[in-house]
Amino acid sequence: MTKYYLDIHALQTVPPSNVNRDDTGSPKTAVYGGVRRARVSSQAWKRAIRTDFKDHLDASELGIRTKRLVELVAGHLKELSAELGDRAEGLAVSALEAGGFKVDVSKSRGAEDAKPPQTSYLLFVSNVQARKLAEMALDADREGTKLEKKAVKEALNSDHSVDVALFGRMIADSKDLNVDASTQVAHAISVHAVETEFDYFTAVDDENAADESGAGMIGTVEFNSSTLYRYATVNLQGLAANLGDNAASVKAAASFVRSFIESMPTGKQNTFANRTLPDAVVVMLRERMPLNLVGAFEEAVDGENGKGRLKGAAERLAQYAVEMENGYGPGAVKTFVVAPTSAVEPLRALGDSVTLDGLIEALEAELPERIQVA
Repeated sequence: MTKYYLDIHALQTVPPSNVNRDDTGSPKTAVYGGVRRARVSSQAWKRAIRTDFKDHLDASELGIRTKRLVELVAGHLKELSAELGDRAEGLAVSALEAGGFKVDVSKSRGAEDAKPPQTSYLLFVSNVQARKLAEMALDADREGTKLEKKAVKEALNSDHSVDVALFGRMIADSKDLNVDASTQVAHAISVHAVETEFDYFTAVDDENAADESGAGMIGTVEFNSSTLYRYATVNLQGLAANLGDNAASVKAAASFVRSFIESMPTGKQNTFANRTLPDAVVVMLRERMPLNLVGAFEEAVDGENGKGRLKGAAERLAQYAVEMENGYGPGAVKTFVVAPTSAVEPLRALGDSVTLDGLIEALEAELPERIQVA
């Protein structure tokens, strides 16, 4: 069986911002090609993508990553049988413990300040799986039996949500519940060198404004601005294996592409209003292996000859993509390009020019032939 990968490349200009900061509050950076670049971590953008899924997919197709799975299962139990009342929480705890998960129950249970029962670590499960656990717990209660560990694990190993199938799941002490991620997301880095800048700000105390000339508060916030190169890839066969359904896999892949394009990490967004869309997106359906094209920017783009960085980056990316295809043989069997401005015109030569909606429609038409459940 031929392996197919969906590669997404994007150039995105972000104004002064601090969308992803480190433990000191500074914008994250990385050294690449011998110079310091702006960086947005893959974790930050994957979180943004998962959040964006909620705008396009039904809750039944999504999952939740939480320590408070007891509350979720208990909520389903109450929907299934309203007369359970306070017993629902205990049944949810028993169901999770039957699966081998440690649940911490507050000693002050029942008091107003009692903490809700929590698992000892985050669990990433689909909403369908949580519902199934509730149904199993209810059936066992009505029959006067106990849930078996094998049955609980079987419930958690089927009906994976789109986000679990894409981003995977790791449970260190229950490796049989691990799900291999079918997508990889690179850290976004700027195509040029950056320097961190500082915004010195003051705040006025409204109640004392007439009596005091000084500020009620002073501080600084760090920021930078950049043109980012972003990349992600989806292993289409891996996605189909996780979901077990061709149509669901096509929808998941197309949804990932849309959310990759439209999402943005929310760090300091109220401060900088930095929300942008990519200046250009290139989506390649590849066989054999995925290919990150970040090598186009190993030498930092510096706006040479009065050329803007975006235009220079588009030229570099288009040239590098062609050179890699010529040097190693064709890997891309189909390429789609969203390039709305003249600054990124060189990229249009790489494939079919489409709008965002046209891209999604094209993928929904193209992918069924490439995705097959083994």
